[in-house]
Amino acid sequence: MNLREKYGIPKNAVITVAGTVGVGKSTMTQALADALDFKTSFENVDENPYLDRFYDDFEKWSFHLQIYFLAERFKEQKRIFESGGGFIQDRSIYEDTGIFAKMHADNGTMDPVDYDTYTNLFEAMVMTPYFPHPNLLVYLDGSMEDILQRIEERGRPMEQQTPILYWEEMHGRYERWISSFDACPVLKININDYDLMKNPREIEQVIARIGSALK
Repeated sequence: MNLREKYGIPKNAVITVAGTVGVGKSTMTQALADALDFKTSFENVDENPYLDRFYDDFEKWSFHLQIYFLAERFKEQKRIFESGGGFIQDRSIYEDTGIFAKMHADNGTMDPVDYDTYTNLFEAMVMTPYFPHPNLLVYLDGSMEDILQRIEERGRPMEQQTPILYWEEMHGRYERWISSFDACPVLKININDYDLMKNPREIEQVIARIGSALK
């Protein structure tokens, strides 16, 4: 019996992995997909035409970046469900509006008119009965110290150049966002409860919790 059957996870389930930058979403996504024999849906950072520009000038490019993410995630969500599910998804569409767009609007790095346009578009596209929501959102939680260490270790230049205050603010916003999130069921997992790099077999304990949450 494989792990998916052992813990009663439907073969057509769609599970989204969420959490702040550097928390280990991609590692968890791949580990879950491998263990459950699911397909993966990763955020395509390398082909994003706005990301480098955005990190150079938040105010100028924040709206463009968020519209790009919204379109790409919407298309990907549609593809996942049309193909019959069985996916682990790296980052949710909900984080774009609940975290990133709101942060820039609050900080004055997104024009209020642009923010209204973005949120109205998001509501019309996503927050409707017709939009296919995941079966479960796995939220990876960790301390600010642990997350900064992971950002440092992976060494992406655009992240290294970003002030620590930005990551601290984002961390706080994630904590507030997940406390009121209700678009689908949520399973919170602390990143110190496992170490998939040192012991890949620890993915089973995560899958056991996912199975319980889905029931």
